[in-house]
Amino acid sequence: MTMFKSTLFLFILCITSSGFAQKILFDATKAEMCGNADWIIDADAHNIYFNSTTHIPYVSAGSTTGASYAQRIPTPAQSGITASTLETYWEGGISAIAVDCAKQGYIVETLPYNGAITYGTTAIQDLSNYKAFVITEPNTLFTASEKTAIMNFIANGGGLMMICDHAGSDRNNDGNDPPAVWNDFLTNNGVANNGLGITFDSLSDVSGNSTSFAPLTSTNPYYSIFHGTFGAPVQVLWTNGATMTINTTNNSSAKGLVFKSGSSTTGLTNVFVAAATYLNGKVFAVGDSSIIDDGTGDTGDTLYTGYTGDASGNHQKLLMNGMIWLMTPTLNNKENSFDATHFSIAPNPVQDKQIHFSFSLEEIQKTTISIYDTLGRLVIEKSLSNGNIGVNYENLDVSELQSGIYICKLATASNSKSLQVIVK
Repeated sequence: MTMFKSTLFLFILCITSSGFAQKILFDATKAEMCGNADWIIDADAHNIYFNSTTHIPYVSAGSTTGASYAQRIPTPAQSGITASTLETYWEGGISAIAVDCAKQGYIVETLPYNGAITYGTTAIQDLSNYKAFVITEPNTLFTASEKTAIMNFIANGGGLMMICDHAGSDRNNDGNDPPAVWNDFLTNNGVANNGLGITFDSLSDVSGNSTSFAPLTSTNPYYSIFHGTFGAPVQVLWTNGATMTINTTNNSSAKGLVFKSGSSTTGLTNVFVAAATYLNGKVFAVGDSSIIDDGTGDTGDTLYTGYTGDASGNHQKLLMNGMIWLMTPTLNNKENSFDATHFSIAPNPVQDKQIHFSFSLEEIQKTTISIYDTLGRLVIEKSLSNGNIGVNYENLDVSELQSGIYICKLATASNSKSLQVIVK
């Protein structure tokens, strides 16, 4: 018999393979290191070149003046990273965000230039082994099988961070700039064409500061991107970046988060940063690669300190909150016949380090309340005494928790419901 009636929220801790739920894969297969760019997290060698006719990358043995050859595992080992470790611990144009991810307890890897983007195979770097996939300014089109793999990865609970750049930034001269590469994936993936509700404006090349952030309430599913572990971003600086257009008809969850200065913060155009969900997964999209650039990496390239140097450090807050949002367990709206009012938390945000909640039972049954942090780790679990048939009221002491966003899960033998709770 149903223990309590509510809209069923399936709480997913390990959406992908259980042993790999907190791993992040950074892509290096789409010429991310070509030209005056170094969008990789670490490289022990600099010997990649691009054929001038075929534009296919190759390694020149013994060379030290080519583009970065990002290996799978960054070195030194990330087990040596502490809270005070500098981003120069690794050598790459986006090593700073990778070091920040390691400080959060995530495992980071690179898919090397000759790797394969797959999903559902036995390959050691198959996307099913990761929770998030980061692709920064791709300059080569995805193949049909790669597009299918990425879409299936998202559909089954993966998180995709899409970082673009301005029109004309075709660094390997193959005729495809990043907006074209991303739009080919978004609109022609063969799984759900236009299904993410986001497209990059193909001719856009914009620069300038913006404080035009969408107004998000604490109940908005994207709230933590603006109010997360790394603080509250309040501005961005685009340096020759792209804008996006949102289509809520194709995907009602797609939302613009940051807009070009002077644009409507509730509109669908002139979007700098966007987010969406697709089935069990998430997408975080950014129109400018400058904001992830940490200013170090391949000495043959001109790099900029956009990650922490521009916009008063707000880019780090925005990108890392977005990353943590991608890595956070998903609350799925799997509706059935349950009444959504039977498990509730009030007040929320929590003001006194006590979570006050109520729930209803149709039978006396063992009930458990669990709290998870944004990394998916169980931080509090309490077995409740056998409740009464009907409405029950309980308190949970969370004084040991730091202020932040958590997931509160109520479970009986046959049902569960999860709610986001903010502890102040």
